[in-house]
Amino acid sequence: MASKPPAGDPVQDAPQVAAPQHAAAGLPAIGHTLRVAQQQMGVGRTARTLMKVNQKDGFDCPGCAWPEGDKRHVAEFCENGAKAVAEEATLRRVTPDFFAAHPLSDLANRSGYWLGQQGRITQPMYLPEGAERYEAVTWERAFAIIAEELRALGSPDEALFYTSGRTSNEAAFLLQLFAREFGTNNLPDCSNMCHESSGSALTETIGVGKGSVSLEDLHQADLIIVAGQNPGTNHPRMLSALEQAKASGAKIISVNPLPEAGLERFKNPQTPRGMLKGTALNDLFLQIRIGGDQALFRLLNKLILQTAGAVDETFVREHTEGFEDFAAAARAADWDATLAATGLGREEIEQALRMVLDSRRTIVCWAMGLTQHKHSVATIREVVNFLLLRGNIGRPGAGVCPVRGHSNVQGDRTMGIFERPAPAFLDALEKEFGFAPPRHHGLDVVRSIAALRDGKAKVFFAMGGNFVAASPDTEVTEAAMRRARLTVHVSTKLNRSHAVTGRRALILPTLGRTDKDIQGGRRQVVTVEDSMGMVHASRGNLPPASPLLLSEPAIVARLARAVLGPSSTTPWEDFEKDYSTIRDRIARVVPGFEDFNAKIARPGGFTLPHGPRDERRFPTATGKAHFTAAPVEYPEVPEGRLLLQTLRSHDQYNTTVYGLDDRYRGIKGGRRVVLVNPDDARELGLADGSYADLVGEWKDGVERRAPGFRVVHYPTARGCAAAYYPETNVLVPLDSTADTSNTPASKSVIVRLEQSPTV
Repeated sequence: MASKPPAGDPVQDAPQVAAPQHAAAGLPAIGHTLRVAQQQMGVGRTARTLMKVNQKDGFDCPGCAWPEGDKRHVAEFCENGAKAVAEEATLRRVTPDFFAAHPLSDLANRSGYWLGQQGRITQPMYLPEGAERYEAVTWERAFAIIAEELRALGSPDEALFYTSGRTSNEAAFLLQLFAREFGTNNLPDCSNMCHESSGSALTETIGVGKGSVSLEDLHQADLIIVAGQNPGTNHPRMLSALEQAKASGAKIISVNPLPEAGLERFKNPQTPRGMLKGTALNDLFLQIRIGGDQALFRLLNKLILQTAGAVDETFVREHTEGFEDFAAAARAADWDATLAATGLGREEIEQALRMVLDSRRTIVCWAMGLTQHKHSVATIREVVNFLLLRGNIGRPGAGVCPVRGHSNVQGDRTMGIFERPAPAFLDALEKEFGFAPPRHHGLDVVRSIAALRDGKAKVFFAMGGNFVAASPDTEVTEAAMRRARLTVHVSTKLNRSHAVTGRRALILPTLGRTDKDIQGGRRQVVTVEDSMGMVHASRGNLPPASPLLLSEPAIVARLARAVLGPSSTTPWEDFEKDYSTIRDRIARVVPGFEDFNAKIARPGGFTLPHGPRDERRFPTATGKAHFTAAPVEYPEVPEGRLLLQTLRSHDQYNTTVYGLDDRYRGIKGGRRVVLVNPDDARELGLADGSYADLVGEWKDGVERRAPGFRVVHYPTARGCAAAYYPETNVLVPLDSTADTSNTPASKSVIVRLEQSPTV
């Protein structure tokens, strides 16, 4: 039997702390997975559901975007993927009676954990202006309310259409189509807050804003550098790929401010040897200071240039440009400045260089640890320089590997969810649908919040996600949302964003990945794109949580009909009844999707073309890959302050909190902890187990405070600290963003720690 949701919020004031672990997965992961699944789904439903996760005839995990190989294990999921599935396939339900018992003020005072544990929302809910409680509403009335507000706007650009990475390709394509037919490019998405820096840097340098490697490339690599990433928690199935690479002789360097259990040793729960002993993954751990990665790669590039025969001169000559300016900048790299920026020792960097020179096929993987700094785009450009120098793009076993954090975030961007669409995409859209889409750029996440704050945006529509909790500068974001005339969230479960509303608010409950989707009397499939450009079908296998749910494509199609009316010649009703008709249109608009329906009928789907990977063809303005020569930057921290990075716990996926533990880091029963190097803590007079307020320092002089964090002496890099988001998003200024990409700089927040009373 599944268990009931918690009646009250658990106390988190006194988390227990033990030593961090040095291995990931194994028997504890199996036990935790089964316990959580049973609590949410019961035994029988657990078996029926988990055996379909990531299978060719099943559904794509709603968690991370890590790809599957051609051969699938019967249990093709990880612990955190199973948690995501269990929470979606839960037997718990949120009905109108729940909302009657819990006014908005009560929901606003609940933790994200408690809200998420309540279960699936069963029917549309409406919060009228001035009301204290959500009330049930029909779908027809809900769409009429949205249409009324959208039509009353002074300009289509006063509306914002946000997309979360869980959204299918079909729903994403329809949403951008509707928004542009309505008249706006205001299509912010979760990528604006995570890998926008990757896309910006890669588009400029190699012409494609996506990774250039496949799973097979990882298995063939000689050297894999994992920088600013914690796969043991955020992409656990990646550990299997690293294990296979190690078995083939690969070396692994991890570059991170914190040691992470998953990269120390992986106990593969799918093999007896794995569960008993496991595989050591790291060959070299470079415990870098937060934000020092650009300096590290710049110095490595200098050392490569100084090594006879180390540069692939043929590749550089035939496939790149900008080499001379880059080389001049690299040769100016200074050892002492690099050691100060990185906190590393000279011998560590020299050891890394030897491993680089010994490798003919090198891959660099990264995640938020590289993308959420002021100088993130420049850092990733330097990574590209590093790979170009030795011809490590367009070669088997080599390339760039930005590891996306949400199941279809990459696919949503491919489908046109982007505030700055390419002219060629708009041309294709206009040719296919016969209307003139807007050509001016729209608003990303940060600019959307500012527009709401300043009264320039009035309607906010979110396709999935938890916008309020995911965004920076919590107090500013929440105040901005409350200025909206209408906020609308397409959701499966409750989250913080449902409690921080505009004058009016709607919750539109939708089908999840695990749910059967029947339209027009036929079972439908949707598609997703993984982090390596593989597109495949996803088919839910469970009866929907309520007969009153609509699918995401159906919601967009009905909304479009309500707003655009008979003047729209787009066949919205046909799109709702048969998703293959959506894919037919995608095939004519988006390059690489020709014969889309035929391709997804093949088990496992298909791989999108990628010029740099497939034929060393770089679709830049010059047709060549670009070396770049940005000045080296790194955060400089005043004396007595620390540089804070926000991160996830192991019981968390993005803003969804599954539990209150962080098993690998030794934290149990609470999330308000700050990890501080013991030497730094002693210098600041902070004993282990004491409590401190985290106070952000930014040039605007505004005090941003996160109170009551338990200090944990932890082996972080010197001068650095770490704490969980979304609790620490309050410390990230809205205007503290990466150059070019405008991604919030959540990984480099200057803070001071002020002692607070024991909670």
